Amino acid sequence: MSRTGEVKRTTKETEITASLELDGSGKSDIDTGIGFFDHMLEGFARHGFFDLMLNCKGDLKVDGHHTVEDCGIVLGQAIKKAVGDKAGINRYGFFTLPMDDALITCAVDLCSRPYFSYDLVFPQDMCGDMDMSLVREFFYAVSCSGEMNLHLRMLSGLNSHHIAEAAFKAFSKALDMAVKTDPRIKDVLSTKGVL
Repeated sequence: MSRTGEVKRTTKETEITASLELDGSGKSDIDTGIGFFDHMLEGFARHGFFDLMLNCKGDLKVDGHHTVEDCGIVLGQAIKKAVGDKAGINRYGFFTLPMDDALITCAVDLCSRPYFSYDLVFPQDMCGDMDMSLVREFFYAVSCSGEMNLHLRMLSGLNSHHIAEAAFKAFSKALDMAVKTDPRIKDVLSTKGVL
């Protein structure tokens, strides 16, 4: 059974179509109009073994905020759709990822209760055409719309590119762990019986 989430979102600020396959091979087709952001999403897909298609036409003449935030909303919604009722999945995932000077830890709980904790600090304000303050906006939007508990911790880092890339890849590895199925889990992994 395919675990795919497809989402379309149109506002006065952005027009987005996305498709996420959890049990993919890491293929991606990304076009947001922000080159560095595309690079981050390609890394997310490749290292989590997710197949991700995402196309966004945003109001980049204003700045990148609406594009990055709305792509986070759409990706979170796609994740939520793809995991469905969460029966049989690990629910929790975590990963610590090194990238040169950067060391980032990510932990997720697909618990249906949004919570976001983040302490990344970017020494350089821009990476290519992306304002690094938008990394927080992206992950906040993912956690809220995906209804997940998401923690990102920066253990070290000197270069904004390395910090951001390590964060996106750590998230992909943690999410891959969380969505994996375990034959011992017959329903949902909760004493409540529902997530």
